[in-house]
Parts: sequence; C-alpha cells; structure tokens
Amino acid sequence: MNNEALIDSFSNFKYEKKIDQVSLIAIIEDSIRSVLKKKYDSSKNYDIIVNPEQGDLEIWRNRKVVKDGELKNINQEIELSKARKIEIDFEIGEEVSEQVELQSLGRRSILALKQNLLSKINEYDNTNTYNKFKKKIGEIINAEVYHVLPKQIIMKDEEQNELVLPKQEQIPTDFFRKGDPIRGLLKKVEWKDSKPFAIITRTDEKFLEELFKLEIPEVSDGLITIKKVARIPGEKAKIAVESYDNRVDPVGACVGMKGSRIHPIVRELKNENIDVINYTSNIQLYITRSLNPAKVSMMEINEDKKYVNVYVKLDEISKAIGKGGQNIRLASQLTGYKINILRESYYEDDVELTEFSDEIEPQIINKFYLAGLNTAKSILNCNIHDLMIQTKLEEKIITNVVNILKKEFEEEKN
Repeated sequence: MNNEALIDSFSNFKYEKKIDQVSLIAIIEDSIRSVLKKKYDSSKNYDIIVNPEQGDLEIWRNRKVVKDGELKNINQEIELSKARKIEIDFEIGEEVSEQVELQSLGRRSILALKQNLLSKINEYDNTNTYNKFKKKIGEIINAEVYHVLPKQIIMKDEEQNELVLPKQEQIPTDFFRKGDPIRGLLKKVEWKDSKPFAIITRTDEKFLEELFKLEIPEVSDGLITIKKVARIPGEKAKIAVESYDNRVDPVGACVGMKGSRIHPIVRELKNENIDVINYTSNIQLYITRSLNPAKVSMMEINEDKKYVNVYVKLDEISKAIGKGGQNIRLASQLTGYKINILRESYYEDDVELTEFSDEIEPQIINKFYLAGLNTAKSILNCNIHDLMIQTKLEEKIITNVVNILKKEFEEEKN
C-alpha cells in the first residue's frame, strides 16, 4: 500500500464518522508515529505531513551525517558516503531529510498501521457520541425502533446512533414494532464493551415534565412553572403548576380548550390519566387540591412528622383513596406528606372553632384554619409543640386556646 492509497481509504471516515479534518490528521499522524516507534524505538526524528483533502501523505526521516564506519543508530544517523548519494555537498554533522514510502516499513507494519487507524477512529467516534449523549441527558430523544427484544428495545436516532429502552423503563402498555417512531427521555449514558450505551426512559417523572415543555408554549417560555410531578406510569399522574403572571391560568393553559393541549401528552403516555392542579404554598389547600376529585371536610396536619389526617364523608372515601390506592399515593408523593384518610363521622360531636369567636380573637382562629385545624377536637388531639410549628403562634397563646376548648368539653360532660 502506498501513501495515497492509505489516505484515500481513511478519508472516507471523515464523512462516515463525521470526523473533522484536524482530528483526522491528528489520528493519522499519531498512528504512523506509533508504528515508527515500534519499528525503530523512536519517531522523534520524523516529520509527517498529512492532507486528507488532497490525498497527500509524506513521511520524512531526519538523520545526522557521521563518518563512514562510525554509524551507531541506523534510524537517526547516516554515513557520509550514503548522504552524498542523496546530495553531493553534504558534510559531517549536517542533517539529511529523506522521504519514506510506506512500503519500506514492511507488510506487518502497514497492517499494524491500518488496525491502529481503525481502532483510533472508532475510539474517536465512540467518545464523540458519548459526549453528545452526555449533553442531552434529561432531554427527549426521537428515534426509530430497530430491534425488539424481550428485555429491551434497540433504537436508532437520526444519526444512526444506538439507544436502549429497557423493559423496566417502558410504560406497561407500551407496544412497538420495528420501524415505529418512539420518544423517550435520555436517562443516562455509560460505557459498555468500549462503546457508549445510552439508556432511554418513558416512566420517569421528568419525561412527563419535558412533554409539557414540548406541547405547552407557556411552560417552555417560563410563564408556567412545573413545581412537582408524581406518576404511576400508564395509569395516573398528578402535576402541580404555578404561574407568576396573574393573567395566566396555569391549569387552563396546560389542559387547553376541551383538553386539546393535554390530549397529545395523554396519547404519548398510553392514555395515562393526568390531573393538573394549581400549586400553592398553603399546605392545607395544596393537600385538598392534590386529593381531587375527593371533597375534603377537614384535616389535621402534623408539620413536624410530615403526616396529615384527612377527614372525608363516607361516600368520598373511595374517591380520596382511588383505584388501587392510586389517588392517595400520588397525592402523598406530590405534597410530601403521609396522608391518612378518615371518616368524617369521628367528628360528628365536634365543635367548629368559629363557635369560640367570642373568646378567641379572629386572627388567631384564622391561623388555626390555615394550618388545617378547623375544629376543637382537631386542636385538642395535637400536642402544644406541634401546634406551635403548624400555626407559628406563641406557646402562651396556644395554651390559652387549648384551655378554652378543654373547658367547653368539660362543661358538656358535666
């Protein structure tokens, strides 16, 4: 193989593997130097000139002229008589540059050079692909199903890079055939057998969030913020949204006219039922909204231990819990509170806090209401420390309220 043939055979990689010219030149030069070093123990005295565009490759060996009979290193020195055959006026101590043809390196060295080049080009391509995927982690990837296996689906993107959708990252009702378009979130990329291994997910909460950004302009523009997502893939999801612009209805914008905006997302998630709710920093109201469609009668919030007792009417219990416990599970994930659903009948003999407005100041009653404490028993069932955390009232004030309520129930007993 001559110099031009080598360049021609590897210039194609510039286009097939999308290698830039500077990198291709560096790879070719590095591979040639590796072969020279292996054959001659050093490649420092060689100049390598590569021009893939023109198909040019020149290898020049630089050797120092020494007296005849004093040659010690054939790779770095040349005898005077041989130097003068190249150019008649060479003198001892001068440097001679000679062009080296690939054929002179021997068949074995040329074969090693080709293998080295292939290896380095593939290594470059794999590293380049890995870095591209790394930058896209958390983004939605559009691909095409290439091969369907029992435990995973192999896909190819528009650049023919392979991606994998494992069974555990698929929505339970997902069904794809070869050639089908497929969308998923790039979850991570790792090395496997010296190749980049990109893993896609369709079950992650982030996938739903990114779908909202794609389908709803107000979300992608930042007018609407997604505060929290909770999902049971393929079954049900709850998503809390918020807008800092009072002119924008975040729920209405996400759902669209007659569900026009959310329907494409539902279809993509194989008819996953999606509840969109307004986020609020008012914990009582947030928990109430998260348990939709159930109607909440009242609740007791334990801020310290992050749990809440929610009281609903008998016919609302099944709605609050949901099919297979889906509604209460998602509400807990969305709010960060462990939710206990209790029958309202427990408080049939209770007294509304507003009944004590002649003894307790309205602003104090309001503080208890904001903490989800609407009745006398809801307050008496909590300890003083928890009430202080939930209402942010002083111990003295809370103790006074508790004493007033206790007095009421003691009088009723008597």
